[in-house]
Amino acid sequence: MGSVHLSYLTSHHEWVFMYFHLILTDNCNLCCRYCRAKAFQDLDESEGERALTIDENLPVELDFDLNTLYAFLEKDPSPTLTFYGGEPLLRSDLIERIVREAPVKRFMMQTNGILLDRLPADIINRFTTILVSLDGNRELTDANRGSGVYDRVMANLRSIRAKGYPGELVARMTVTESSDIAGAVHYLADNPDFPFSSIHWQVDANFAGDYALRGFADWARDRYNPGIRQLVGDWVDHMEREGEVLKWYPFLDTMEDLLVGRESRLRCGSGYANYSIMTDGNIGPCPVMIGMSQYYVGHISRSHPLKLSEVPVGGDCTDCRIRSFCGGRCLYSNITRPWGTAERRIVCDTVENLRTALVGALPRVRELIDKGTVTAESFSHEKYNGCEIIP
Repeated sequence: MGSVHLSYLTSHHEWVFMYFHLILTDNCNLCCRYCRAKAFQDLDESEGERALTIDENLPVELDFDLNTLYAFLEKDPSPTLTFYGGEPLLRSDLIERIVREAPVKRFMMQTNGILLDRLPADIINRFTTILVSLDGNRELTDANRGSGVYDRVMANLRSIRAKGYPGELVARMTVTESSDIAGAVHYLADNPDFPFSSIHWQVDANFAGDYALRGFADWARDRYNPGIRQLVGDWVDHMEREGEVLKWYPFLDTMEDLLVGRESRLRCGSGYANYSIMTDGNIGPCPVMIGMSQYYVGHISRSHPLKLSEVPVGGDCTDCRIRSFCGGRCLYSNITRPWGTAERRIVCDTVENLRTALVGALPRVRELIDKGTVTAESFSHEKYNGCEIIP
């Protein structure tokens, strides 16, 4: 299947190799409006959040012997290690050391891109994938992330390309009520001078007590859902016109499964193929479930990477009629339950809208494959690379 990085041999958990997010630090050098800035607002916790036990003693910085990490990883014949934070490049010293020393051939990173110039080219060029947070054009990105962020990030991305970076650069957008989804995607995709290989986006729907302060429902109905339908049409139009399948991950991964009739588990792989190593060496099922100790599945000093327990999606998702398409959307939100019934319906409607648009485009895509305009292999891609897939 081309470049698809399949990770399982049986219906359960006998994995050939795994994906691990490594939390280097909980610190970040930005205070984005939809992320850390919410910590400074007086917002109510959801019912699920109130029921959680969070490890308050979790170190802010990575605090274990790297040789223990290496011994854990070498039990996997081909692990993939993704650097994560906070902002992982605040610990560029650790990144450089681990890339040089770890028994790992495949490295990835999720970063805001501000500090990419801290790494030398020979280290950067070892990465197969770098996901960079960028919300669209300069105005929108800077409004969400801070003045000057867009220009600095773009300068760094152009610099690493100029120095020979051969891997995948994913523009990872956070989409809010300020976003015109179709305009933002086209802005990043249509400029031939931009350095990106692919695009992913995630809807800011973990309301964290702020739903009543937002116009999310109207935006989702009137702007986001129609924008997704437009983009699916534009995506297929590009296939027909250019003979190329654009790597827009919410469409790419799902369409590949629709083409072959394959059902999906949680599409990011969290809790069965993609685990996260906390700053103290404990292993959790998801990189945003930091400190949620009741969901830890082991520790790098005593666990085997291919024998970790699974953490399944539960709750309302188990009975959903499009579960095999969506996979459960998000393990973290499944556990923390940030939505009431009405809010959940709005979020799930965006997934229904995505599925309806893609299913509607499926006959046309199959026709383009039959004609040889594109190939089935063109939908192959890296699995579990940090893209949640379902926005």
